[in-house]
Amino acid sequence: MGRNASEPVQTPRVQGNDVLPLGTSLLGGDQKHRASPAALLQQQSSDSEILDVLKILLQKLQAQPGAQRAAFNLSASERGKPPHPTPCTALGGSRSARDPLSPVPAPGGRRCPTSPRTPAAQMSWRPQYRSSKFRNVYGKVASREHCFDGIPITKNVHDNHFCAVNARFLAIVTESAGGGSFLVIPLEQTGRIEPNYPKVCGHQGNVLDIKWNPFIENIIASCSEDTSVRIWEIPEGGLKRNMTEAVLELYGHSRRVGLVEWHPTTNNILFSAGYDYKVLIWNLDIGEPVKMIDCHTDVILCMSFNMDGSLLATSCKDKKLRVVEPRSGRVLQEASCKNHRVNRVVFLGSTKRLLTTGVSRWNTRQIALWDQEDLSMPLIEEEIDGLSGLLFPFYDADTHMLYLAGKGDGNIRYYEIGSEKPYLSYLMEFRSPAPQKGLGVMPKHGLDVSACEVFRFYKLVTLKGLIEPISMIVPRRSETYQEDIYPMTPGTEPALTPDEWLSGVNRDPILMSLKEGYKRTSKIVFKAPVREKRSVVVNGIDLLENVPPRTENEVGSAVLLAWPSGWSFGSFWGILGGKVCLQPSQLLRSGSPLPVPKQLCILCSLGHPALNLVGAPKRAVCCS
Repeated sequence: MGRNASEPVQTPRVQGNDVLPLGTSLLGGDQKHRASPAALLQQQSSDSEILDVLKILLQKLQAQPGAQRAAFNLSASERGKPPHPTPCTALGGSRSARDPLSPVPAPGGRRCPTSPRTPAAQMSWRPQYRSSKFRNVYGKVASREHCFDGIPITKNVHDNHFCAVNARFLAIVTESAGGGSFLVIPLEQTGRIEPNYPKVCGHQGNVLDIKWNPFIENIIASCSEDTSVRIWEIPEGGLKRNMTEAVLELYGHSRRVGLVEWHPTTNNILFSAGYDYKVLIWNLDIGEPVKMIDCHTDVILCMSFNMDGSLLATSCKDKKLRVVEPRSGRVLQEASCKNHRVNRVVFLGSTKRLLTTGVSRWNTRQIALWDQEDLSMPLIEEEIDGLSGLLFPFYDADTHMLYLAGKGDGNIRYYEIGSEKPYLSYLMEFRSPAPQKGLGVMPKHGLDVSACEVFRFYKLVTLKGLIEPISMIVPRRSETYQEDIYPMTPGTEPALTPDEWLSGVNRDPILMSLKEGYKRTSKIVFKAPVREKRSVVVNGIDLLENVPPRTENEVGSAVLLAWPSGWSFGSFWGILGGKVCLQPSQLLRSGSPLPVPKQLCILCSLGHPALNLVGAPKRAVCCS
């Protein structure tokens, strides 16, 4: 039975010496007495009405705007301090050290009218939010018809991306029999790629790295196990047939070349790092190495430039992180990373900081932030997870966002870099079930600004033979140009010539706006130098004469063998057990020398045991 809301609440009366049943209210009653059945019914109705009133009061208390405002104004660094100064604190009032949100007593014992009245215990569970325009960035995978399918991605285990992309072309290192090759596909040619699609196949060993020229969009550099670096010019509209002739072949390394990097502000300056522990600086205007950096004692794993290209950061297999002045080769800073084994390094724009990814002493993946002027100790170290794949860092200097993608993972984590502690703020994570072998990154001038795209990956999925574009998008309702997320960015025009940079001039990159000129093409044309074959002398050392012994996995350019009379192709093939892979059309003539590409012959020219057993020819010359 209900009652009128205007009637006063009647307190039930109990009579006698009976005990109240378990669960009945004691409001207004005596614990010595027992209630009659009629009184119990009236008491239960009264209790439910009291609970309804308490719920309404609690909802009104939680709906106070001051309480919510105080909860969101408190950041992690402000915990324990008043969120805003009040008139009472200015007059000498103080807050409780244990409860920073407790009401501040005004002078004279009165309560301050402007202080929040919500207890701290009520708001302690609320999450802390950091104000950022990139907090809601999300990854969007392109539809299947906008992917590149049917590509035989290389199965090489070298720790590189095997992919390079610019505003016009996508290049992918492919699996090939004999020598090395890579595909170059126009970006608009999506969908399934035919198996007989033309390739760039001039290298005689596996291709280990490829990079597009940042100022000339149809020029790409490649390096290989055949110890060479080659420059290729892709025709307008892409390849129509296999390309075997490079516009420039650069020989200077004595062992395989694992990395190539273009200078960020100077045209035609290329850096290459080989397994001979040297970094060569090439001037492509003359087609020769002009500087050599030989401060490393083991294989160089990664190279990264600062904004104007005046500093080069390298990570090495000797567990050291170095900051080098590239023109002189002088090591400015060096860190021995014992607790943090560095694999990859990247300059964080113009912030004068470095970020490295590596492995901790407990074999967990880890990132570290360094001051480029003091590498004695990292600013922060943060463990990511316990997986074993290599972490690739990507930094966007325009948005100050850092992306971390693991080799063999399907996810991409992204952070925001700040100038003050804690420096690194986690934003979100893009997840995908397909593991990635490598990632190509689109330059800024190739992004879709109308969709608020701030970054774009090209993900290599080896198991499916698929290249999958992933766009990182800032959600915005307006369709107009968003100037706050697209500041002026480095463009496609070089700031220096090779001679200016080699003479010691440093200059920031020429900036461009993505609102007007992001579709503008560069007018620079690459002209290969005409040069004669001669010795390559750097720092007083002839790089082609002082060649250390090669390993069995490395191949040279050619071998010249002279056979004695009476030898034939069949007997030679049978004796060596099929280790010399000559084409059937290449017949051996008695006593005549035969040039053999070295990717077709894995035997050393100075006397293999199999050759010595059968009285092989003594005269064998290496032509590389």
